Amino acid sequence: MATSVGQIMTEKLETINASSSAQEAAKKMHKHNVSSLVVVDDNNKPVGMVTERDLVRTVCASGANSNTVTVQSIMSSPIVTIDANSPIEAAADVMVQNRVRHLVVVDRAGGPEDRTIGIITPTDFTAYLKENLDLDEVNATILKALREEGGNR
Repeated sequence: MATSVGQIMTEKLETINASSSAQEAAKKMHKHNVSSLVVVDDNNKPVGMVTERDLVRTVCASGANSNTVTVQSIMSSPIVTIDANSPIEAAADVMVQNRVRHLVVVDRAGGPEDRTIGIITPTDFTAYLKENLDLDEVNATILKALREEGGNR
């Protein structure tokens, strides 16, 4: 059976209000040791994503005052999501197609709205590959392909 997104996702998901400052976002990321925050509105509904990259590129690189820049002004929106039951290959495809490094994982099993249950990042993929990839087999395949290519010259 294929590995699902829900099996490798990180359940640790931190949120921040859209009206919060960029400095508050940076402090929260540091405190919780995460690289992204799901941005929520006043009804706690996810409306965007803010990442360390957003902070660096939009606030730090421009010399903006992190106390006056709002999260809403630097967040990515709308949020890109994937169902927890999707195969991890589908998550990789969605991330590449949407050019995102953080993918919000939702439970689409009933109810009028998706329920946010986690996040998947490149770190999650790396951990999965480290556990499941047989590097000896990969190296053998590469060496075999190189030998075959060398024989065709």
